[in-house]
Amino acid sequence: MIDGGVDSTRGSLADKDDPLATVTLALFALLATTPPARPSAEQVLRTQCRTWASEPKNPWALAHGIALDGRGFKARDGRPAANVIVSDFLRREGSGPQADLRFEPFASDGTPIEPHPNLQVKTLLLAGHPLSKSFQTSGGPVTLGALVEDLQRDFRRESALSPHGAWTLDALSQVLPPGATFTNGAGEPIRFDAVMDEALALLEREQAELLAGMKAGLPQVPKRKQGIYAHPCGGMHLFQAVATHARHPSVRKAWGTRLDTQVDILFYRLGSESRQYDAALTSAPPEYRLPVLIQMVKFHGHFLEALGRYREETGWKPTPAQTRSVEQARALLDGAVRRLDASGAFRDMASLKSTRPQLYLDLIGDACHAAHGLAYWR
Repeated sequence: MIDGGVDSTRGSLADKDDPLATVTLALFALLATTPPARPSAEQVLRTQCRTWASEPKNPWALAHGIALDGRGFKARDGRPAANVIVSDFLRREGSGPQADLRFEPFASDGTPIEPHPNLQVKTLLLAGHPLSKSFQTSGGPVTLGALVEDLQRDFRRESALSPHGAWTLDALSQVLPPGATFTNGAGEPIRFDAVMDEALALLEREQAELLAGMKAGLPQVPKRKQGIYAHPCGGMHLFQAVATHARHPSVRKAWGTRLDTQVDILFYRLGSESRQYDAALTSAPPEYRLPVLIQMVKFHGHFLEALGRYREETGWKPTPAQTRSVEQARALLDGAVRRLDASGAFRDMASLKSTRPQLYLDLIGDACHAAHGLAYWR
């Protein structure tokens, strides 16, 4: 070697006498041979939700994106999703403070706007928008507070306590404290505590068959669209509406253990319904496997979301056995998502939109709810 030169045989990664070089070579070899980590079920669902719920011509889908990502969720055209929903789809009849403000259930082409009354107002409230939040519409600015006032004017007890009333109850629960009263457009005084007492009683009636099965130790109660199964999403939104009112200590005290029993029924449903989904998946012809897998995502995702929200809002602490059941629900949801992903359903959305539109919508809404549910239990 010439003095002052560089010895090319020293400091090389190939120098077997250099421990650091040996470790580095081993690391490079490992990285070269290790396949990239598989995305988690939550990551798959989040991607699905954010990709397909951002359609500015589908306000129902936008609402589900907001349910997952909150106020920051944007439509594909760059506008805040909340602005798109109100500015593009709110309809106003009349003028002044008594004007009727409403969202149609569906657009003329069948696109869902607000298939469940007050879904949009409930979504905006849960996202944390203040009542003073103002939205620009073709008829002028409209505040979220004005939408809530319109909801109260349109309130009818029989509608709020119907299978599609959970979103109305949930929205009002966000803004009305215990003891609150208001007068609807028919001049009827509404005592909100009494309404929510009736909502809890409704939940109890609709889950009575499940309670009987739980007490009898039955492995399952068959789903026949009876009771709670006549409600959208298996009545999970009714549970959420009732449970959010229980965030107030005075309500929990008044209800005693009644809501605890409804929570126990949810955990019983986990075993009961999972057995039925497994049996259906095993026996279903190929064309029915996709709906069964989507139903599994719907149930387990809503289960995790409902209990996660209940824990966050009330401070409820699951028992060790309940915690294990939550972990089981996460595993079952993960398995269903893996199978859906392997089937190509998430990649075939454009085709499903035209050939099986309800499954297309389910794969959007249920992905958003399930991702949200998983986020509660990380």
